Amino acid sequence: MTSAFKTLKDLDFGGKRVLLRADLNVPVADGKVTDATRIERIVPTIRELVKHDAKVVLLSHFGRPKGKVDPEFSLEIVVPAIADATGHPVGFIATDWTDVAKAARAIDQAPVGSVLVLENTRFHPGEEANDPELVARMASLGDVYVNDAFSAAHRAHASTEGLAHALPAAAGLAMQAELEALEAGLGAPRKPVVAVVGGAKVSSKIDLLENLVTKVDALIIGGGMANTFIHALGYGIGKSLAEKDLADTAQRILDKADKASCAVILPIDAQVAWHFEANAPHRLYGVDSLDPDGMVLDIGPGSVERIKGAIDEAQTVVWNGPMGAFELAPFDRGTVEVARYVAERTKAGKLVSVAGGGDTVAALAHAGVKDAFTYVSTAGGAFLEWMEGKALPGVEALRA
Repeated sequence: MTSAFKTLKDLDFGGKRVLLRADLNVPVADGKVTDATRIERIVPTIRELVKHDAKVVLLSHFGRPKGKVDPEFSLEIVVPAIADATGHPVGFIATDWTDVAKAARAIDQAPVGSVLVLENTRFHPGEEANDPELVARMASLGDVYVNDAFSAAHRAHASTEGLAHALPAAAGLAMQAELEALEAGLGAPRKPVVAVVGGAKVSSKIDLLENLVTKVDALIIGGGMANTFIHALGYGIGKSLAEKDLADTAQRILDKADKASCAVILPIDAQVAWHFEANAPHRLYGVDSLDPDGMVLDIGPGSVERIKGAIDEAQTVVWNGPMGAFELAPFDRGTVEVARYVAERTKAGKLVSVAGGGDTVAALAHAGVKDAFTYVSTAGGAFLEWMEGKALPGVEALRA
């Protein structure tokens, strides 16, 4: 995959103004960034550009200002966190994007090796509309464009897609690493490939499931969405979270998997409780005999062992979504055991493991293995669309 896309090695950025698209849409509380993960991932690109005396000008969205200037969503608040992460002074240039002359002067006056942050790109309605006039305005501020925001690459916005056509463009080091990891996950993976998909709803992952069954050797389904499949097979699921109206969809996915010779692995036992709360009284049941008054909150030990058996046969694991209500002890046990087993196999060199999605990252962190997988994507929506087999505009624009 990465050979098809331009990287920093394909750009001459020495001494030039580099428009660096980052994802600075980070959580903030009490005026401070509370999770700088996305900022930390762009540090290697910033340092590489600064090393070559480029002027690094960061572009990003932040929140949902709906195309209007809103001080609540000013990117000035993230500047100290960028300075801390890079160990480099960082300047801020306010602009509402209707007139960039002020920004142009500030960039021109900045010395080489400067790092500057421009105001929220979504302060102008043309950002999300990918307006050519706004693209031209942005492009006038730089000589080359680098996209290091895979997490925003599924949007065809002015700063994520339009700019890549207006200036010499390439992927940054974080984007490159993401593309290489995704290629190892599904593009050209070591086989057999096992996908682990969990979470609450089938409805939000229909496209993902239908794509995966054509690409992987085994599909493990857990979480609340497994209940929908168990229901589709004719078993009672009591008061468990499920989308019973999607039984036909679940059966269609199972049939498609069968035709593609993809084994679908569903839970064979479950931890059932009668209240959705931490440490609620619970009992182990086989899925063929669930209590009609109870709700499934986690997979059982038999299911865990069955999943481990599938992972033993795999050389690549792609993971999205928890196996149960991992935020409630002890119903985190299934997710934690499976996650740690994948991490163990990865550490032993027997597995390439790629994971992504908001709940997934949180679940792996809870299991203490977030840094033990081959790659963990923080891209959220972009990661899901990639798993669904969709082309991502911000990535496609960087094709060599």
